[in-house]
Amino acid sequence: MAKPTLLVVDVQKAWDDPAFGQRNNDPSAEENVARLLQAWRTAEAPIIHVRHRETDPDWPMLHEGNPGFEFMDEAVPKEGELVITKEVNSAFIGTDLEERLRSTGTTTVVVAAFTTDHCGSTTVRMSGNLGFETWYVGDACSTFDREGPDGEVFPAELIHRTALASVHGEFADVITTDEAINRLG
Repeated sequence: MAKPTLLVVDVQKAWDDPAFGQRNNDPSAEENVARLLQAWRTAEAPIIHVRHRETDPDWPMLHEGNPGFEFMDEAVPKEGELVITKEVNSAFIGTDLEERLRSTGTTTVVVAAFTTDHCGSTTVRMSGNLGFETWYVGDACSTFDREGPDGEVFPAELIHRTALASVHGEFADVITTDEAINRLG
């Protein structure tokens, strides 16, 4: 049986830009991503790095060639680790991610992501819908304050927690970094 595949989704330098506003769990999410990567590398388990390449001119921080497009220091791929580039929220849309997972016999996908409620959640939902056992590593994800349609600002930690709650039990098993590492064994 294949080892769980770790997907590190959009852990890119753009999120350090103050234009995104107030963030939750800074810098513990990055530290937990680094811990997951170390555990997966030690276990010689599969790792796939996913990065977002923005095409919208209103989001230049994630344009290829800009510093924000680069991976955060804690999430830089090692030689030989697969890197997939996407242009939408889901890591499965417009990429060959599903085919790669199926060709290696992957049945379990482990997701650490920026941001919890956007690309992370979208990828987790699709992973679950495609039939993969999915672990969403909540403390290895982060997000920002969000403004609702009525102008009310919702704090990043609330957005993070509700995004995790909305996928837990239906699309994924929301777990901690320690739990993911223990399950990897």
